[in-house]
Amino acid sequence: MSALTEEENLMIAEKHISVLDHGFVELIDSMGTDLTVVNSARVSFGKRKTELSEGDKKLIKYLAEHKHWSPFRHVQLQFHCKVPEFVARQWYKHVVGIAYTDSATVDHAWNEISLRYVDASEFHFYAPDGFRKQSENNKQASTDELVKDPEGQLMAEYNNHCQKSLDLYHRMLEHGVAREQARGVLPLNIYTEFYWTVSLQALVNFIHLRTHEGAQYEIRLFADALQQLTQQVVPVSFEALLG
Repeated sequence: MSALTEEENLMIAEKHISVLDHGFVELIDSMGTDLTVVNSARVSFGKRKTELSEGDKKLIKYLAEHKHWSPFRHVQLQFHCKVPEFVARQWYKHVVGIAYTDSATVDHAWNEISLRYVDASEFHFYAPDGFRKQSENNKQASTDELVKDPEGQLMAEYNNHCQKSLDLYHRMLEHGVAREQARGVLPLNIYTEFYWTVSLQALVNFIHLRTHEGAQYEIRLFADALQQLTQQVVPVSFEALLG
């Protein structure tokens, strides 16, 4: 197999954003552009454009402002994501909520790596730079202030706990325990990977909610990465939808 050219490597780098210590979001594929939204809307009048005009940009803004969602669903983006398990659970819970729109149109597809099939031995564990304090006025959130951890004792115990869970996992496998049961001892900070294909409308809704200051810090970073990649594909529509 021939080596990738410098230009090909640059194109890949522009679609791949590292997040946290071992995570990433990569734009694998996309279907449609801002012009797709325009033509989907204009087909009602039997019209089709080949170049995006200022009038088309105004049309996109009008569609977003008046909640004409269907033209935006014709744009689809596919991402490969590597995230801590607790982020994936937040992500998927949210995705289920937006999976079906008011017209019962399925707006996403999700396929995830399975520890029933894959040995977790080479998986990474997420280690934060520090431990945030619990918010006193929001029971589900943290603050930006870090817990004091003299000499990094808590962090050392945190990392040691992850290693012990992996050691136990290995021992269970060595004794013939099925992977689908052995995985139960692994903590929620283990990384998982999934492919997510999603309509532009559902994606922007996700980004809007998960970049909010009330969202957990870790998932906000992934939402920021999704925003950067989406803007490369549909800058006009994204701005109109995010409003």
